[in-house]
Amino acid sequence: MSVESPDQPAPNVHGDETWKGDACSLVDAFRSGQRSPAEELDASLAAIERSDLNAFAFLDDPEHVRRRARDADVSMPFGGVPVGIKQLDPVTGWPDTEASLVFKDRIATYTTRNNELLIDGGGVVPVGLTTASEFGGLNVSVTKINGVTHNPWRHGRSVGGSSVGSSAAVAGGLVTLASGSDGGGSIRIPAGYTGLVGMKGTYGRISRGPHAHFSPGTVVLGCLTRSARDAARFYDVCAGHDPRDPWSLPSPGGWEAGLDSHDLAGLKVAVVPQFGGVTLDPGVEDSLRATAGSFIKATGMVPVDLSIELPNLAAAWMMGNLAGLLATLGDRWPACAGDLTQEIAIGLIMSRGMYNLDLAAKAELQRVELNTAMADAFEKVDLIVTATNPGPAFPAEHTTSNPAPVIDTLMGKHPPAWPFGPLWAQSAHWPGWRRRSRRGWWRRVRSGCRT
Repeated sequence: MSVESPDQPAPNVHGDETWKGDACSLVDAFRSGQRSPAEELDASLAAIERSDLNAFAFLDDPEHVRRRARDADVSMPFGGVPVGIKQLDPVTGWPDTEASLVFKDRIATYTTRNNELLIDGGGVVPVGLTTASEFGGLNVSVTKINGVTHNPWRHGRSVGGSSVGSSAAVAGGLVTLASGSDGGGSIRIPAGYTGLVGMKGTYGRISRGPHAHFSPGTVVLGCLTRSARDAARFYDVCAGHDPRDPWSLPSPGGWEAGLDSHDLAGLKVAVVPQFGGVTLDPGVEDSLRATAGSFIKATGMVPVDLSIELPNLAAAWMMGNLAGLLATLGDRWPACAGDLTQEIAIGLIMSRGMYNLDLAAKAELQRVELNTAMADAFEKVDLIVTATNPGPAFPAEHTTSNPAPVIDTLMGKHPPAWPFGPLWAQSAHWPGWRRRSRRGWWRRVRSGCRT
């Protein structure tokens, strides 16, 4: 399998347009003198100015960014590459709103560890903050503070969430690389709706320091990219232990060097379209099985039938997230309820009345049950292929992606809207293996595997 994006067009070299290849090839162009970081930055800023995607919530001072580009060290892994930073990821001196009106005037007083590594160790040129859903709590593309972010492939359709602007910016040709985070699909869902590579790595592989909250134990940091090698290089730069994050892991390194070195022949793979009990739109399962079947045959993998029952943790997972949000809001709650997205406010109100020791105890038992079920599954197979999203992108202005009312989800009456969401296993969205039209975003698959 190629490590480059399957349907990626040949990179242009015109100074007035942004680079259409991946970030790694852009660095190669910088090093060869084919293009300069200053040229690419100017093209990127111009593209953002022209864009109607609403992918960026904040842009750094142009002259400051241009100085960074002029001084860029292109010998670094991403030296000189203009990059979007997800709105939930603080950078000192930039707005720190967490995509909420509640913190519209707050300025970041620190830079997260992964951003430090990406900027100082990777050599990127951070352009600004990409839009996100409020506190990362909803998989939608609209907030009160940002308005609506649109899908580059069809204006008026959602990008999903919560790495909304990062996905739109990379797929829409504004930047070649952007950061993201994923607790229940927030990298993979937008990648699925925009034809990008979206990798959710092992929990703790990239530090969430210096202020590393644990709950609900599923949130990881990563990126939205146009190729597997971009994602691998990102991990080479950003992964590693951080003493300020006790859950962070050491990095084995060699992510990019190890690409294309693994023989897939003989690996056992299960195709489970409706993983977690999600309901897929008509045609999705047939398309996924056909695409996965072709890939399995071409690589010599061994298909295995797998039946797996998972507990419905949607309510406990949601309330676990909301407990952390309540801590973030502090004494601003409940006076700030009117500034919050309605679904977030309702969730907080209901959760405060429902979350107790009995529910917490049940959630812990279900967590163990879930971990055991997944471990048992990966004793039988090496890979699981499932749908990233249940269907095509929904309207961009919708404030929920699940037609079920919030109260029904909190009561556990419905499974999550996305298969394979808040799991501990490494998983990724891969934008198809066949060269084909970008239309029909739902013809995508992703894999989950142990690390």
